[in-house]
Amino acid sequence: MSEYQYYEFTAVDRPLTGRERAELRSLSTRADITTTSFVNTYEWGDFKGDPRKLMERYFDAHLYLANWGTRQLMLRLPKHVLDPATVARYCQGDSAAMWTAGTHVIIDLHDEDEDGVDEWELDGHGLLTSIIPVRASLAAGDLRLLYLAWLRCVQSEEIADDEPEPPVPAGLGALNAPLTAAAEFLRIDPDLIAAAAAGSTPTASGEPTAQLRTWVVGLPARDKDAILTDLITSGDSHLRNRLLRRYRDAHSAEASTPTATRTAGQLLDTAAELRAVRERRDAEQRERDRIRRERSAAAARQRHLDTLAVDQPAAWQRVDELIATKRPREYDTAVQLLVDLRDLGERDGDSSSFRHRLAELRAAHARKPSLLERLNLAGLDT
Repeated sequence: MSEYQYYEFTAVDRPLTGRERAELRSLSTRADITTTSFVNTYEWGDFKGDPRKLMERYFDAHLYLANWGTRQLMLRLPKHVLDPATVARYCQGDSAAMWTAGTHVIIDLHDEDEDGVDEWELDGHGLLTSIIPVRASLAAGDLRLLYLAWLRCVQSEEIADDEPEPPVPAGLGALNAPLTAAAEFLRIDPDLIAAAAAGSTPTASGEPTAQLRTWVVGLPARDKDAILTDLITSGDSHLRNRLLRRYRDAHSAEASTPTATRTAGQLLDTAAELRAVRERRDAEQRERDRIRRERSAAAARQRHLDTLAVDQPAAWQRVDELIATKRPREYDTAVQLLVDLRDLGERDGDSSSFRHRLAELRAAHARKPSLLERLNLAGLDT
């Protein structure tokens, strides 16, 4: 495969109309187009459309993957559920950019790997599905994806070392599956994430029901009336997310405690330290595994030689039978058996007997150059 480009777009908040699907079809005759998606793979040629314009007009999520190392993830959300000013605090470089289009804010996350990727890694199908739940989490006030986007900029050296980090969301030390998929897709350094997580408070799994109920009971009647009215009349797919964000904002304001702000350079230094520790630990584990494998192999070798020692005459007879076939594969088996007999003689202090038998064998088969070559390569000389 000389080229691979994978494009996937997804509409979440509303389906595509028939006219919109026709407009998209004009961009590609081979794409799979449904009321909620556009998917196409290119092994030659290029996509005629502009992903930015498609995101502005039709879609809420986009994933792009190319075999030369480019990866891109775009998400679009309404401004009333995700404040562009909040996004701008985290998206500060080429690897994480943002812009507004009408009533929406669009996040563009990007990674380039000049080494490219192996062909077996090239399959974009399913990647966006695994990541897209982060969009709903963003709408509900979970800003961890935005912080990961900032880390992507730090990793790409687009942020000055003395630049302070933006607000650190809770739960960086326990990323859920969609956030993990996003971090892996964008190739964000796990050690850098671990360094950042040290300054992140933990979060409970899900929202505490009792705490939520107390918050809802305490809402002014006017707010409850407005929420119920929106629920019945507006058809806003983000109503639940907006309420969760409001709850989280109120709860985090009550529970927040001042923490020391770190700089991009400090996070990179901490990540380097964590990486050194991890690599040393991994190297120690590999060495333990190597020793364990060698001991296991040595024990198995001794058991094999013990079995061979029971009837050495039969082993020598088997060598003669294998050589008599004059077949290369049988020569290889005979040579291996001779190696075993040599090692047995060395172990049991009877090497002279083996050397005598080997010399007789070489003399008897002096006109078999293929066999002699194999014996020499195996170190079975006299």
